[in-house]
Amino acid sequence: MGKIAKTPEPPYYAVIFSSQRTEGDKGYGKMSDKMVELASQQKGFLGLESARDNDLGLTVSYWESLEAISNWKEHSFHKIAQEKGKTDWYQSYSLRVCKVERQTFFEL
Repeated sequence: MGKIAKTPEPPYYAVIFSSQRTEGDKGYGKMSDKMVELASQQKGFLGLESARDNDLGLTVSYWESLEAISNWKEHSFHKIAQEKGKTDWYQSYSLRVCKVERQTFFEL
């Protein structure tokens, strides 16, 4: 990723996924790339930002509606990734859904 998502004027929604990984890749990198590709093709997807250090990962995806978020949550391939996350990839994680009501951008 490495870039700030260019989102439309609010309101819209943000899904914040915070995670602590288990040791080893176990297919995580490939699946993560596939999830970004698939999410970006979903109706209502607005953008994504992601960062990871050795201890903590943060991914924020932006969506135009709660319905779009729900549809992504129920996507068949995403459900497979969710299960693999619980069994193979994460020690712990949290998921938060927020309504964005205001935004400010700065760029040189």
